[in-house]
Amino acid sequence: MARNRKYQSAAIRFGLALKASLLCLLIGGSGIGYVWQKDQISRLGQQIKRRELRLAELGDQNEKLKKQLASMRSPGFLEMRIKTLNLGLVRPQPSQVWWLPEPQREMLKPDAERQYAVQERGMLGMP
Repeated sequence: MARNRKYQSAAIRFGLALKASLLCLLIGGSGIGYVWQKDQISRLGQQIKRRELRLAELGDQNEKLKKQLASMRSPGFLEMRIKTLNLGLVRPQPSQVWWLPEPQREMLKPDAERQYAVQERGMLGMP
């Protein structure tokens, strides 16, 4: 004959309640973890966007500074600055300029024929 629930032991009822609470805790924890993960992904996406914008701004600033440097290195700008600062600099006379011939480059030797100091020391048994 089947017994009523009223006569079940407390351990069986406690076990079912424990299983139900663990299942609820698992589902709730998974939900909280999912929401936290989505929030982190959103924050990281915003950080990436801010940093990409900053990178673009720095790239633009870099280009402007390159153009400014190129204009400041131009002979016309330099001559104007010399005049405004009253430095008294003039172009050298042709007799004051020494023209040196450019040295000839040696033919590159293949790797097998190259000798390095480290290799020579190793061959002689020196440290």
